[in-house]
Amino acid sequence: MSGPQESGVFTALRTQLQGAASEFAGGPDALEGILLGMVDDVDRAVREPLEIFPVCHHSPASALAMARRLREKQPKVVYLELCEDMAPLLTELRNCRLPVAVQAFAGEIDGFPQEWAPLSVVAPITEASAEYQAIAYALDTPGVELVLVDRSSDHVFQWDRANTSEAAETDGSPAEAEGAPKSEEAALHGEAVGVEIGDLRPRFAELEEHLLRHGKVRHWSEWWHQYVEVPLGDSDHDTYRQVMFLIGSLFRRLAPGDGSRVRVDEDRERYMWTRMREHLEATGTDPEDCLYVCGAFHAASRVEEFGVHGRSGAFAISPRTATTWQYGLIPSSHAAIEAQFGLAAGSVSIAATTWQKSLTRTRVRPYRLKGQAGARKSRAKKALPAGSAAQAPATDRLTGFLHQPPVLDSLDEAELLGWSVDIVRAARRNGYLASTADAIAVFETSILLAGMRDRAKPTPYDFQDAAVTCIEKDSVPGRRDVRRLVEIMMGGDRIGQVGYEALPPLARDVYDRLEPLGLKLQQRGVQRALLDIAGRPELEACSDVLWMLRRLMPAAAARPIMGERRLGERSIQESWDLALGTHQRALIELGYEGVSLEQVLEQRLRREAYGPRATTAGVLAAVEDTLLYLRSGRLSDELGTHALKVLAAERSVDGAPEVLRRARALLAYYRTSRPELPAWIESFVKTGYAHYCTLLPTAFRDEDATVGQVAAMLGFLFSMESLALSLGCDRTQLELAVAQSHPDDPSKTALLWAAQVQLGTLSRTELRSRCAELLDNPLVVPSYPRYLNGFVHALEPVPGLADVVVEAVSNAFGRLPDAVLLPWLPLLITTLRKGAADLAPLLIREAGRIFPGRLPALDAWIPPWRMPQEDPFATSRAQRTATAPMGAALLAARPATCDAVAELLGCEDGWQQHDAPARPGAPLLSAHPATCDAVAELLGCDGGWAAAGDTAVAGAALTLRHPATAEALEPLLADR
Repeated sequence: MSGPQESGVFTALRTQLQGAASEFAGGPDALEGILLGMVDDVDRAVREPLEIFPVCHHSPASALAMARRLREKQPKVVYLELCEDMAPLLTELRNCRLPVAVQAFAGEIDGFPQEWAPLSVVAPITEASAEYQAIAYALDTPGVELVLVDRSSDHVFQWDRANTSEAAETDGSPAEAEGAPKSEEAALHGEAVGVEIGDLRPRFAELEEHLLRHGKVRHWSEWWHQYVEVPLGDSDHDTYRQVMFLIGSLFRRLAPGDGSRVRVDEDRERYMWTRMREHLEATGTDPEDCLYVCGAFHAASRVEEFGVHGRSGAFAISPRTATTWQYGLIPSSHAAIEAQFGLAAGSVSIAATTWQKSLTRTRVRPYRLKGQAGARKSRAKKALPAGSAAQAPATDRLTGFLHQPPVLDSLDEAELLGWSVDIVRAARRNGYLASTADAIAVFETSILLAGMRDRAKPTPYDFQDAAVTCIEKDSVPGRRDVRRLVEIMMGGDRIGQVGYEALPPLARDVYDRLEPLGLKLQQRGVQRALLDIAGRPELEACSDVLWMLRRLMPAAAARPIMGERRLGERSIQESWDLALGTHQRALIELGYEGVSLEQVLEQRLRREAYGPRATTAGVLAAVEDTLLYLRSGRLSDELGTHALKVLAAERSVDGAPEVLRRARALLAYYRTSRPELPAWIESFVKTGYAHYCTLLPTAFRDEDATVGQVAAMLGFLFSMESLALSLGCDRTQLELAVAQSHPDDPSKTALLWAAQVQLGTLSRTELRSRCAELLDNPLVVPSYPRYLNGFVHALEPVPGLADVVVEAVSNAFGRLPDAVLLPWLPLLITTLRKGAADLAPLLIREAGRIFPGRLPALDAWIPPWRMPQEDPFATSRAQRTATAPMGAALLAARPATCDAVAELLGCEDGWQQHDAPARPGAPLLSAHPATCDAVAELLGCDGGWAAAGDTAVAGAALTLRHPATAEALEPLLADR
């Protein structure tokens, strides 16, 4: 083909390149032809009346330049390099969340070899791509027509029938991607052939190797980001176009002479220019009002059909085959795009982040489809009139761009520091033992790597290498490595939904078991599930699955609204908010751990119980979960036995409150659900009783042990005491432990007093007197709230002291003056709220029982502890003294017995002398002699009735009839 007519726009550049070629090559040769030919390609493209906009696939710089140009030019027709038969699907993009892929699928083929079936072509679209900007502009701008001009999906396979392996390469998808992640995300598109806008990658291996080596980068995506994306990010429209034309021409002229591949490229260019000329002729549109969006490789085309004035009629488009194509939108992901088009892992995610940063920096308002999911609402602005920025005459912008030194961005320490902190946080969540030191190391290593690669500012790729070097030291735990974590952190882990057939067995089993709910659980969003278990017993199995999902998956995936699952209880009705479609990734990850939910839950419970950081409370929680979700007595007994070993090995009381709560719950469950307690729970109570008795004196003196933890220990000892003693424990051990406790903290001192009251070594009267002494001592009054804190915590082990605690608080408010009370009142409130919030209801309930219920009764109300204590025997004793019959022979004959009884009853009045003669009679005993006989038989007195003489005291029938009875009672009462 003869060269194009040259213009004088790039004369200076041609002269410079010709001189450089002569100097380096020693004379005219192929190098001069390549360099001058590149300038000719640029000159030809910029002079084309129909404005050509060269782009690169998923390039933020291209998308940014596209958004600027669309707002300036406002074209009436947009020609887009995309399969022409996919046009009807583009309007459905507004109902999707990007990234998605437009798919053409043919299950039954006609006109192609049967071994090719099924046929699939996908075109992924992301927001940070120039094609999406063009689509959004054309679909949402009235009067604008979007025309797809690339070959159809049917022609993709027609032209590659001779060599099917080149089909993917034709559209820029090499056989293997650069470091593509071998995961399910990378296979979302399956075996589909990918089509894209802008295949811009060197096809000459030596050239790519040269660029990577001298650019000090690892792969092509990093080179493009460093040497094209960054310099073109802030360039003007003309500079952007000419640079992209130049790059496309360079790669095109250095491409190997593969006949089949070159033929397909040229046929595509002929096809697109033919379709555009046909549209211009049919509609009569002025080429100045049009914009042609294509890859930079095709923009520098040299075919004769190039341009609106190119040759016509020489290229014949073959008809489509009889294959029936079906079209639809499928979920896509960044990883799938990278794997299919040979991009480095994480490059699309980094491009998405770069796109957002560029929008913030340049304040360019991008185009987004109205109603697009996840799109931000933009303020409406007055649209520019169509054609307000017509294509200006071409000027040489390449010379200045090629001569200017690289702009070195200054180091953004805040951004790099944020990256370092975020990657350490993400690594810790994924099982790495990362720390603050690793964040510092990543920060410094990123700067070091950038310096070694002649960069003033570390790129995301430099940071990725630094993170891998500093964090991934030994092995990769789980499925994700640090490189993948950086990709997720940089651009977000945007993944579409996976079909049912592609799910692991566990996920499919979950959907099958939840099928009775009648919900479309694979859809995104929250769905409400109502379970009437009483009316439909078959839904109980669904309830079990949901509760296990609640235990294994994120909280938002399965959230109960009504109903609960506790030990010994089952709900008859439940209501759930389900979002399994939104959290499908978490459900898929469960499938990597096992084939059923029960298996995964059992494995996790075992890991939690047998882990190196397992605590007694954690093991008991695992036992409780086993009973709640698995109903496995075997596993619960096994984990319970392991809890004994963990408890015996603990030397701290940090988990005592949780151990007390869970031990009480498990003990109550076993007592109500089983005829006898399991052996492990009995051993646990016995071991715990001895263990906490041993740690009790140390805990009272330990400053790190809180009063709540010590109270929980005493609560375990006192509440489990009856069972422990029945199993062979010795109460003396507890008494010695309390006697050996000598706390210094006021809260623990009050707690010790409560324990002594419970053991009987301290009376309530003495406890009240000690509290009164505390209020009388002005040096102790400031710390009195801490004593009250200890008394409130004492309600856990000794709930019977609630009235004493109420009395102690009331005395403080009643006796202390305002000058003393008000300063420590905030301390009292904060102390009780922080340390005894769960015990406050018990205290309030006791106060409500003691205090009057109405305000008028408060003035006349006297506290119970201030009321005089009356002797309950005083009245009855006075009545007996006034009405007692004279001459009781039993009392006179056995004075020691009477003295013992009087001392026992607290009577200190002494003996009274009565001179009047005794009246005859004990009518009751005389009337009922059988009673005396029964008492005598009970005491073993066989003396029978004694003869009553004249000298006997009248009325002592018991002594007269059974004198041995009185003799037997005397030593018993004398001992008291």
